[in-house]
Amino acid sequence: MAKDVFLEFPFVSFVVEMGFRSLNRMPRDSREDIEHWVRPEIRALTAYHVPDPGQCIKLDAMENPYGWPDELVDAWLERLRGVPLNRYPDPTARRLRDSLRAAMEVPADMGILLGNGSDELIQMIAQTVTAPGRAILAPEPSFVMYRLIAQVTGMRFVSVPLGDDFGLDLDAMLEAIEREQPAVVFLAYPNNPTGNLFDAAAVRRILAAASGLVIVDEAYAAFAADSFMGTLGSHSNLLVLRTLSKTGLAGLRLGLLAGPPAWLNEIDKTRLPYNIGVLNQASAEFALEHRSVLDAQTARIRADRATLFAALVALPGLQVYPSEANFILFRTPAGRADTVFAGLRERGVLIKNLNAVGGALHDCLRVTVGTPAENAAFLAALRASL
Repeated sequence: MAKDVFLEFPFVSFVVEMGFRSLNRMPRDSREDIEHWVRPEIRALTAYHVPDPGQCIKLDAMENPYGWPDELVDAWLERLRGVPLNRYPDPTARRLRDSLRAAMEVPADMGILLGNGSDELIQMIAQTVTAPGRAILAPEPSFVMYRLIAQVTGMRFVSVPLGDDFGLDLDAMLEAIEREQPAVVFLAYPNNPTGNLFDAAAVRRILAAASGLVIVDEAYAAFAADSFMGTLGSHSNLLVLRTLSKTGLAGLRLGLLAGPPAWLNEIDKTRLPYNIGVLNQASAEFALEHRSVLDAQTARIRADRATLFAALVALPGLQVYPSEANFILFRTPAGRADTVFAGLRERGVLIKNLNAVGGALHDCLRVTVGTPAENAAFLAALRASL
């Protein structure tokens, strides 16, 4: 029947009207909507994947393998009892910033900005300077988030291949900086996933040549023999990025950006309010009060790194790269990386397979330095897998 026949009966008219509206609201193919509304560069991306370790020994994510002693855990939980969950956190985390300034030896005249992990700070930097045609530049291979965040924020990503020894190709870097005039240059120091410190003199040349920001990302500073933190202020475009993730607080997601206050004031405008929660602030403050525990763990990891490196070098067929971080990169015999990685996993050890990245990382695997027992289990599984 025609719809008009029912209009003189209000209830029936209402029911019919809802039916016609429902027909008009039949779900469309969501793929068409996605293609219309989602930016092409986002559709082209693959979401960051973290594998499920299952019951494996987890040596894939550069985490500190040591927990806190029971008495320290009890004291931490007691501290959290007094945290007011019904209140918003201090938006600038003033007490925590003061603790971090002392712990990381940030110069007194430099500003500090905190992020929910260093990833958020990298994104805030990109959001601050993004504009049509602008570029982020970094050597490769390096931390994957530089490229990913450039793409997400609509910036071009320009990569400059590292040398054969994974050192900076300074001439190529300087040529790319002159040609591209990047808004930001990222330098991981030590570099991830290769573990080496770039030549400090080359970094200073890049600082002098770049007209945009140069971010020295010192995520692994606790394991390295050098830092640019003390040179802040010597170049107006230098910012230093740090994280607490590698020193035993990966679960807190806390990063720090240090540099000239004028720059940080602008970057701070992109920060979402209350980005560091009350539990994170209280927990990080507590941890920094007990820095001696974290420092002792870091020293132990450095010593274990040397032992693990020597054991890897002794294995036939591997090319092992020196590391200033809490992981070691090694190259397997040609064409064997995937098989070795699978063999390790079958034997209960998960490390990072970088073979799929290709290029300079072809045939490469990366292992985090674990406890002595974990390292021994990894070496036994590696010998069997080789």
